Amino acid sequence: MHILITGATGLIGSHLTRNLLSHFHQITVLSRSPERAKALFGDSVKYIGNLDSLSSLNDFDAVINLAGEPIADKRWTEVQKKRLCNSRWQITAQLSNLILRSKQPPEVFISGSAVGYYGDQGQSIVTEEEAPHPEFTHTLCQRWENEALKAKSAHTRVCLLRTGIVLAAEGGALAKMLPIFKTGLGGPLGSGQQYMPWIHIHDMVEGIRFLLTTPGLSGPFNMVSPYPVHNELFTDLLASALDRPHFFRTPAWVIKLLMGESSVLVLGGQHALPKRLEDAGYMFKFSMLEKALENLFPKA
Repeated sequence: MHILITGATGLIGSHLTRNLLSHFHQITVLSRSPERAKALFGDSVKYIGNLDSLSSLNDFDAVINLAGEPIADKRWTEVQKKRLCNSRWQITAQLSNLILRSKQPPEVFISGSAVGYYGDQGQSIVTEEEAPHPEFTHTLCQRWENEALKAKSAHTRVCLLRTGIVLAAEGGALAKMLPIFKTGLGGPLGSGQQYMPWIHIHDMVEGIRFLLTTPGLSGPFNMVSPYPVHNELFTDLLASALDRPHFFRTPAWVIKLLMGESSVLVLGGQHALPKRLEDAGYMFKFSMLEKALENLFPKA
């Protein structure tokens, strides 16, 4: 397949691109910094700097859209909220328009979203049918998904990746947590009872490839492990995997003071389950958090 990928230099995108190359797919990467992308993937990938030169996507069998400003890197000022939205909505709308203008459109459009679509759901079990809680993350993800769904037709199926916390040794959420935990200063956040829907990078990549290569699948998919855990257990298992203590609990008021409105990302949560992915036949390699962390941080 000839696949166009946006966000290929990010955590998920870089792992996914290498995986697809290993399965002999032809990859074109859209990147604002083709030089950075080429440093990652070399000459095995084609590069384009923007979509403006394209009048259609006739040459592609699939499009995977993972682009977007990192959501947890900065406080959610009104300016930052606009940046988060525009970095997702604009490129997704542009891709959908190009697909609709194609005489031979891609067979599948896989587009990013997040479990933040549901908002903070407390302890309730969350499948793809769950009604969302109205807050900023839902507003962000809802339009993001709607822009992607505009590409849906009899010729193009659209899959939406409602992604949880992606666990990888070298980036993402763990990259921010590891320095604290390695010094023995890690611990639960707030009450510690908020659910953390997580997924190992292996299952994230293989799950996307499953959606890519399984005809007939479309709509939203919770890209999370079948066994989410409370923050308290997550921090306990992470500290154990690193052979470090974790006595320090960070009060909710401190997190709210530091992060403002975006504190909902760590103080809220979703007991999200991958119902539609499992119903479709995907088998997780890392269902349990302890095994996932052991894989990422093997002990000598």
